[in-house]
Amino acid sequence: MQPETEEKISKTLSISGFDPRLLFGQNHSHLRQIEKSFNPTIIARGEKVIIEGMAEEVNQVVSLLKDLMVRLKQGDYITEQYLNYSIEMVKDGQDGPAEIMSQELRDNGALKRVAKPKTIGQKLYLEAIAENDIVFSIGPAGTGKTYLAVAVAVAALNEKKFNRVVLARPAVEAGESLGFLPGDIRAKVDPYLRPVYDALHEMMPAEKIKKLIELDIIEILPLAFMRGRTLNRTFVILDEAQNTTAAQMKMFLTRLGEGSKAIITGDITQIDLEGKRKSGLVLIQGILKGIEGIKFVYLSDKDVVRHRLVQKIIRAYERYEKKIRKE
Repeated sequence: MQPETEEKISKTLSISGFDPRLLFGQNHSHLRQIEKSFNPTIIARGEKVIIEGMAEEVNQVVSLLKDLMVRLKQGDYITEQYLNYSIEMVKDGQDGPAEIMSQELRDNGALKRVAKPKTIGQKLYLEAIAENDIVFSIGPAGTGKTYLAVAVAVAALNEKKFNRVVLARPAVEAGESLGFLPGDIRAKVDPYLRPVYDALHEMMPAEKIKKLIELDIIEILPLAFMRGRTLNRTFVILDEAQNTTAAQMKMFLTRLGEGSKAIITGDITQIDLEGKRKSGLVLIQGILKGIEGIKFVYLSDKDVVRHRLVQKIIRAYERYEKKIRKE
């Protein structure tokens, strides 16, 4: 007995009110990418789109096109990166990212106005910050870990939810000892802290940053300088936490005082610690697992929001490292 073949169907979707050039792409480039990713035939006629093919894939294409229309309604363009991201999600049986992100963030204050998530992972990250006092954000470069943390910190400072913002970073990336670098202590640590300054400059004018630093309302410092302190009503960010030792991570977390919040970011695939010292960020995942008020958020290459090739580079490295481990 021959197995039953899936029934072919046809669905018509109205695109009234949408500019076909934005929805379908230049020279229908978006439609060609969709047809390449799915099997159905897509026919654009005026204000309607006809999708013909196997039922499951026709329904997926309909869901995808609806998501792209939500994206346009939100005032965003459909980039190649976004289209591929939406295709992946729909193929996984999920709603499209624009539809999911159109749902309100659970916090109705600074998060919605200042830090707009571009991916589902980023949305979960922002919600974790709203709901927990300590959040660990672990993922590859380009996923917005530091940028979003700084954006929320600055917004919360402006709303007077915290008295100060402290941004710390371990100074070990280049394998150099601070004592052997030329210049005074400021000249020695500034190169390590430059990415944090860059994130701040995205949020406010340079003159305002300078004034807040002079008033000690914003403090940017190497992690080692936090020893022995207690931080009350402070929004604290520890960046590049994969380069902390277990002792440094413990020291940082125990600095938190009353009314404070801490965001710890890092990429455990880029650990620069010398010798056999274990990363504090790797170890802490097992130590603090399941504690209420502490949340671990894991971002992936799907959450990369830099140049479209960055995502492909990360995936290529992951394939290479997987091959090396097997060998």
